[in-house]
Amino acid sequence: MTAWKASGPASTVDPETVVLIEGSSFCISDPVGDIAAEGVNGLFIQDTRVLSRWEVHVNDERLRPLVGLVPEPYHGLYLGLAATLGERRQTIVIERRRWIGMGMREVFTVRNFARESAECTIAIAFDADFADVFEVKDGRVPHRTVSASCAGDHCTIETIWRGHHRAVVLEAPGATVAGDRMLFQGVVPGHGSWEVVVGATVVLDGMPLPRLPLDRPIEESAPARRLREWRLDVPVAHAENALVEQVLRRSQQDLGSLRIIDPSEPDSVVVAAGAPWFMALFGRDSLLTAMMALPLDQQLAVGTMRTLARYQGARFDAVTEEEPGRIVHEIRFGLDAASALGGERTYYGTADATPLFVMLLGELYEWGIPAHDIATLVPHADRAMDWIRQIGDRDGDGFVEYQRATEHGLANQGWKDSWDGINFADGSIAQAPIALCEVQGYVYAAYRARARLAGEVEERVYWLQRAADLKRAFNETFWLPDEGYYAVALDGEKRLVDACASNMGHCLMTGIADRDKAAHVVEHLMSDRMFSGWGVRTLASDMGAYNPASYHNGSVWPHDNAVIATGLRRYGYVAEAQRVTAALLDAAEHFDARLPELFCGFDRKEYPSPIPYPTSCSPQAWAAATPIQLVRILLGVHPAVPDGEVRVAPAWPKALGDLELRNLKFAGSRMSVSVDKGRVSFIGLPPGLILRHEPAEDADA
Repeated sequence: MTAWKASGPASTVDPETVVLIEGSSFCISDPVGDIAAEGVNGLFIQDTRVLSRWEVHVNDERLRPLVGLVPEPYHGLYLGLAATLGERRQTIVIERRRWIGMGMREVFTVRNFARESAECTIAIAFDADFADVFEVKDGRVPHRTVSASCAGDHCTIETIWRGHHRAVVLEAPGATVAGDRMLFQGVVPGHGSWEVVVGATVVLDGMPLPRLPLDRPIEESAPARRLREWRLDVPVAHAENALVEQVLRRSQQDLGSLRIIDPSEPDSVVVAAGAPWFMALFGRDSLLTAMMALPLDQQLAVGTMRTLARYQGARFDAVTEEEPGRIVHEIRFGLDAASALGGERTYYGTADATPLFVMLLGELYEWGIPAHDIATLVPHADRAMDWIRQIGDRDGDGFVEYQRATEHGLANQGWKDSWDGINFADGSIAQAPIALCEVQGYVYAAYRARARLAGEVEERVYWLQRAADLKRAFNETFWLPDEGYYAVALDGEKRLVDACASNMGHCLMTGIADRDKAAHVVEHLMSDRMFSGWGVRTLASDMGAYNPASYHNGSVWPHDNAVIATGLRRYGYVAEAQRVTAALLDAAEHFDARLPELFCGFDRKEYPSPIPYPTSCSPQAWAAATPIQLVRILLGVHPAVPDGEVRVAPAWPKALGDLELRNLKFAGSRMSVSVDKGRVSFIGLPPGLILRHEPAEDADA
């Protein structure tokens, strides 16, 4: 059986590659558009590589790349140079336009800039190995028996794998297709052009997946319609600060490109964790992303909740670590997901997704989601609460712990899920069962969210008392008085895991930290050993496991910083929240306005730009949602629709300039929010709601 892998280091995607995304489909190629026969490149449809080779020669020469661009997330534009027959001068430019969806369409336009006509031959070498994404990610060679049958301008490559038929049908009107080559021959007039088109359709057990037609405008295709509808539906940002506007628009585009659909429930749209390797629903990632993206699209959160509710654990299964009420860690909708995930499409090995599920439901309630949507999800929240109290708390000490049920499962089941992600100050590895500090914070917030959803006073009091009891026990148990911060965790022997790590920032976000301890936590988070100048590191630089180029032990994660900034604002540390925001915006400028999954934790005083992490996902869901969350906390907007109010307490820095957000969906209406010289105003606030201008800090914190 294949072991589940943490979302950590994987096969490296060359930074020069071009990645296209559309739903759960993605394509990785070189800058000229080629997919080499070896490595991680390919066209992936529902987690299966349906093209493992797609290499173009023009006049028997490989193209020399000029540029590879991504005009739209699902659309690649590649320019390359080729030499004419019998000449050394480069006079032919090849433009390749590729669109992906549940298949692929590619148009080659050959432009001849010489005065005389030129004979031109386009040869495309192709292959399909039908490897699943796990095999490719881990660098394993697939063992499939693959056959090809070509006739005229069509070729079908197919395999039978574990009793299922997989095929990709290539069509190339006007070409000769034989073996593993398709050949186009033509004459390009002087100062003229010649165009050819090819397509790929995926067939699953005899049923073709929706194709991208070769004979109709691409604007009529499903990917184009989806993107159009998304852009019309989401808010539009106009900012005086060009970087702020660019970052927000890139975030919107990336979140739109990461939306996927469960084939069994096409009305439920959810967000995938990140490209290229995690184009699937991950409980923790998708819940946190949906929570941070609420100002952008509340229906993304509703779709995520509905999908996770459908897959909520119902039984005990050691292989998948399913437990009654537990929220799933990973769902794969791919062709070969079952074989890749030990015979199942789902894996449940996470400690935090279950309380985060209840937290997000509480947020949706505050945002005024229709009552029937809330009502259908409350029973699932109650099952989640049962898991927290009866199963997640494995030894009855009041804290939720994790310990994998199978050696194939994840050793660490919080957001730092790499094998060495939880360690002591001396660098030694903590052993399970492990109770993470941030998970207790999520549970605390889940208790309070469930209290808000309560229909009866007695029920509300019960959940609030559970929250108060947990907060008291947490602060008594996890606090390290000599160090002045919270332990990362309790290990299997109930020892305090004493590393100084960013996890404690999540305790500020949820409000579980005592107010008299918050100042010490903030001091550590913003110290030079933790704050790199580009953001807060995952681990302090004086810890035994610190490595600025590690995955979880010294790197900087944008979403982690967004959570920390939210906590800073909650406890009244406005200047510090602004400082974290400014650092991340500065970092985004170096990454072409797109925050990556993570980057290295080297100090800003040592290097003039943030150092990329080699296997970082980009785009990545919660990194894409980070700027939206940062804007929200600096605007100080806190909806409480059931109470008929919206609290606002802006702390928008003058350096970021004025801002206008139009077309925001809120409580069944559309509205606009503007910041003018630090003043926040609302236009079109739904009837029945009033604005309360008061500090955004939570009095309960």
